[in-house]
Amino acid sequence: MALIVQKYGGTSVGTTERIKDVAARVKKARAKGDDIIVVVSAMSGETNRLIGLAEEMTGNPEGREFDVVVSTGEQVTIGLLAMALTGIDCPATSLTGWQIPIETEGFYNAARVKAISDKRIKAEFAKGRVVIVAGFQGVGCGGDIMTLGRGGSDTTAVALAAALKADLCEIYTDVDGVFTTDPGVCKDARKLEKISYDEMLEMASLGAKVLQTRSVEFAKKYKVPLMVRSSFNDSSGTMVSEEDQDMEKVMVSGITYNKNEAKISVVRVPDRPGIAARLFRPLTESGVNVDMIVQNISHDAHTDLTFTVAKGDYKRAIELVRSEAKEFEAEDVLGDLDIAKISIVGAGMRSHAGVASMMFETLAEAEINVQMISTSEIKISCVIDEAKTEEAVRILHAAFELGKDDVKEESV
Repeated sequence: MALIVQKYGGTSVGTTERIKDVAARVKKARAKGDDIIVVVSAMSGETNRLIGLAEEMTGNPEGREFDVVVSTGEQVTIGLLAMALTGIDCPATSLTGWQIPIETEGFYNAARVKAISDKRIKAEFAKGRVVIVAGFQGVGCGGDIMTLGRGGSDTTAVALAAALKADLCEIYTDVDGVFTTDPGVCKDARKLEKISYDEMLEMASLGAKVLQTRSVEFAKKYKVPLMVRSSFNDSSGTMVSEEDQDMEKVMVSGITYNKNEAKISVVRVPDRPGIAARLFRPLTESGVNVDMIVQNISHDAHTDLTFTVAKGDYKRAIELVRSEAKEFEAEDVLGDLDIAKISIVGAGMRSHAGVASMMFETLAEAEINVQMISTSEIKISCVIDEAKTEEAVRILHAAFELGKDDVKEESV
């Protein structure tokens, strides 16, 4: 007997008919004799509807009450799925985050999983029942509902798989697996049979929407095998696991893009110790995550500092930076919302030369200007004009021959 965690996203449970389809799939898995935990998101569009209601009450909803409202979407789904399973003679119990409990800490709307109790779940297994868990939510130390941020149901599923030492965590979505890039942008995008935790982590953090970043971090830390697959067919999907030798043979595994980026530049900042800390401290205290950072060479004891944040944080971030910049008399603070980040990712970058030059030459030939650059061992990211995003994805996908089954493996 194995323990399997299955997670279904909003589109997979978007209607009552789709919830019945999920129930049939779960019953089929349960018939093999395995213990099954099912984690579900809210029905497609429901979280946005709840956010809209909250914002109708006040332009800036208070965190605690906001979480009380938006967490109800998943509660509806677990109840409906439990009913559907019971209706086809597959006993099931629905559980909210506080009923398990999934203990959380940190900020409302962006809580972190602290601990998960397995007592209630094991008790339900002993009764021969499928356990259905509300994703995206947990309970804080004071008993308050706390949500894990958008996409948090993935994190719930992987955290449960880690806590209960599951044999497999299946992430069911509306695509067949992890692709070399967005199939909606590039018709030659190819589904990957497998991808390493590190590659998936980079792709998730850089804009790929298949998995939430923190869920991949959990999977890597606790070595949880992940299978990303479609809830609308029986295709094999993509396995996310530890890196093997075959993965490193390929220079580039995928190309991602993210249009949810904004750029802030602080012009002529005094170039002395402590200035950067003063600029970024208010952002940290306000929960604003800074992504790429570039500082120019110092001239006349002054420099320019440029960084990116999520578009949703832009207004708050630029106000905080302007306030701080006045204190040390920076010349100006400029903002740009019309940017995007495009990235190439691949474990093979560690052992292949010339990847960066090939990326930059390909963009240059298409007259796409690179505004900022960030690198790691297995990724290269560039900030470009947002209007050039789709073109950049297609030409890079072609340059690295990602549409072919035998993608580039030799040094360039």
